[in-house]
Amino acid sequence: MDKSALRADARRNRARVLAAAEEAFAADGLAVPLDDIARRAGVGAGTVYRHFPSKEALFQAVVAERLEQYADEAQELIDAEAPAEAFYEYFPRVIEQASRNRAICEALGEAGGATYKAEVGERFRKNLTALLKRGQAAGIVRSDINGDDLRAFIIAALAVERHSPGDQRLVRVLLDGLR
Repeated sequence: MDKSALRADARRNRARVLAAAEEAFAADGLAVPLDDIARRAGVGAGTVYRHFPSKEALFQAVVAERLEQYADEAQELIDAEAPAEAFYEYFPRVIEQASRNRAICEALGEAGGATYKAEVGERFRKNLTALLKRGQAAGIVRSDINGDDLRAFIIAALAVERHSPGDQRLVRVLLDGLR
């Protein structure tokens, strides 16, 4: 749906639905009932369905918005003067933020990585890979890994974070392995 073609009130409702859905999906993942999202947004279920034909479409929109943010952050760091600092600060920050968002965990870890391979996921992967290559060119990141390996490391780090919430020790071990 082209957001620019919506009336002002419809744009506000869509934004409220997305915000409520992000909060709900972050806490409960895809299991959250659509009626709960509508209630959180202060709209009826019909309003949700007018903007998103299914809960899965709403989930994808929420995930896409978050991955877009991650892609933008990575894009800003690609030309950083200190590629090591950029990579080694960005990677754990994504892990920490994603670990608090069950929707992102589910999307990145899904079988086949469909979300990760969708347009916005591909942009995130491309920018993350560019950061990786800058680090590799500077000799501070292992040269035998690629962007797809980083996706696997993100999934592994998210699992570690879920197993030991807030304990960055194991994530640091993973990062040390990338050096």
